[in-house]
Amino acid sequence: MSWKQYQNELIALAAFIVMLFAYFYQYNQVTAQVTHAKTVQQSIAELKEVIALKKVWADKKTSKKIDTLHTLVPASKVKWSKKSKKVTASYAGLTSNELNRLMTKILNLPLIITLLDIQKNGSNYNVEFKCKW
Repeated sequence: MSWKQYQNELIALAAFIVMLFAYFYQYNQVTAQVTHAKTVQQSIAELKEVIALKKVWADKKTSKKIDTLHTLVPASKVKWSKKSKKVTASYAGLTSNELNRLMTKILNLPLIITLLDIQKNGSNYNVEFKCKW
C-alpha cells in the first residue's frame, strides 16, 4: 500500500476532520456566549429587584404605616412593642373580620416577617407577630 497513491484522499480526510473540529469549536463558543448572556441578564434582573427592595425598605413612611397595625384593632386586644426597626405584637380575641384586615395589612407592607403564629380558640383568633424592616 502506497501513501502516494491515496495522498489526495488523505488530504481531503484531514481537511474534513479539521473542518469538523472547527465547527464543534464554533458551536461550543456560541453556546457559551448565549448561556453567559442569559446569566448576565438574570443577574441584572436580580440586581434591579434588590435595588427596588432597598428603596422600599429605606422608605421613612414604612414606620408610620406599621403604626397602623397598632390602631387597626381595639387597644384592649393588642400588646405592642416597637424598638427601632423591630415590632413585636400580640393580638388576643380577634374576630374573623379583624384577623382578615390585620393579615391584609401585614402582607401588603414591606416587612421581613420573623414570626407569625395564628391560633384559633373557638370563634376567636390569637395572633403573635414579629417583624423588622
